[in-house]
Amino acid sequence: MYKAKNFRDGLVDGIPIGLGYFAVAFSLGIFAKKVGLTAMQGFWASFLNVASAGEYALFSAIQDKVTYLEVALAILIVNARYFLMSFALSQRFSQNTGLLHRLLVGYGITDEIFGISIARKGNVEPFYNYGAIAVAVPLWSIATSLGILAGTYLPARIVSALSVALYGMFIAIIIPPAKRNKTIAVCVAISFALSFATSIAPVIKSLSAGTRTIILTVLISAAAAAISPIERKKN
Repeated sequence: MYKAKNFRDGLVDGIPIGLGYFAVAFSLGIFAKKVGLTAMQGFWASFLNVASAGEYALFSAIQDKVTYLEVALAILIVNARYFLMSFALSQRFSQNTGLLHRLLVGYGITDEIFGISIARKGNVEPFYNYGAIAVAVPLWSIATSLGILAGTYLPARIVSALSVALYGMFIAIIIPPAKRNKTIAVCVAISFALSFATSIAPVIKSLSAGTRTIILTVLISAAAAAISPIERKKN
C-alpha cells in the first residue's frame, strides 16, 4: 500500500513534467529528422538518453559524422551534471535500499525529476521516482518519434511557444523551497546571476552549457555548505 501510494504520487507529479518534455522532445525530433533518423531510432535515442542537451549533442554528432568515441565523449561531458545529482540523491536513500533500486532511480534522473525528488521530505522513495519516470520518459520518447514524423511541417514558432511550459514548471519546482529557506533563495538568485555571467564571459562562454553547469553547481554548493552548513543529528 505504501509503495502504491508513492507510485501514484510520482505519477501525479510527473504529469506536468511529461507534458513539458513532450514539447521539447518534439522539437528535438524535428532536428533528428534533419540528420536522417527514423521514428524508431529517435524513440530509442530518447528512451536511453533522457536528456535534451545530451540528445542534441548526439544528433549533432551524427550530423557531423564523427567517430563513436567522439559521440561518447560529447554525451558524457554534456550529461556529467547528472553525476552531481546522483551523488546528492544517494545521500537521501535509506540504508536498506538495494542496488537495483538505486540504478533504476539513477536511470531516470533529470533536472526536473531530481528537483521533485530532492524537495520531498525524508528518504528518497524509489517507487515515487518510478511513478514520475513512468509518465515522463514515455512522453519524452514518443514526442521525439512524433517530431521525426512531422519533420519540418510544424512551424518552429509553435514548438518554441510550447517549450515555455517546461521553464515555467522548473520555476514552480524551485520557488516553494526558496520561499521557506533563505539560504536556498540566495543560492537560486546567485545561480541565475552567475549563469548569465558565464554565458557572456570571455573564455568561459566557449565551454559547453553542461560544463558550465557543473562548474557553477560545484562552486555554489560548496560556498553554500561553507556559509550555512547543515548540522547532522546523532541517532
